[in-house]
Amino acid sequence: MDYSIRPMLFADYEAVLALITGVPGVTVRAADLPPAIARYLARNPGLSFVAVSGPRIIGCLFCGHDGRRGYLNHVVVAEEFRRLGVGQALVTAALDALEADGIEKTHLDVFADNEQAIAFWKSLGWQQREDIVRFSFIRSADPNA
Repeated sequence: MDYSIRPMLFADYEAVLALITGVPGVTVRAADLPPAIARYLARNPGLSFVAVSGPRIIGCLFCGHDGRRGYLNHVVVAEEFRRLGVGQALVTAALDALEADGIEKTHLDVFADNEQAIAFWKSLGWQQREDIVRFSFIRSADPNA
């Protein structure tokens, strides 16, 4: 199976959104609407990636950093392309891009009941943290912000 990894463009938005919404365990929120994604990609140029097979986007990964730590979001591979190295190639591209920006530690969030994702990250050598608790504050009336 031939595929390539390239930086994500805002023009990829519709195809990426279709991919993300078609995968169980990934939640799309208001922060994933076009204006927010345009800001995210502009703020983190060259850090988010898509995997492409022919004309089809088969995988995606959003990546950014705050100057100290990297963060991965919405790492998704279409079901029929899993276990072929696509996810690992996306992660490697993002980690290489982060390292080029001087970022050596990266975090990501996985829903606690997403066993498939947890197994994937462990298989790549990522460590599940037991020493921290994530807190969120929503400054909106929309709990899905």
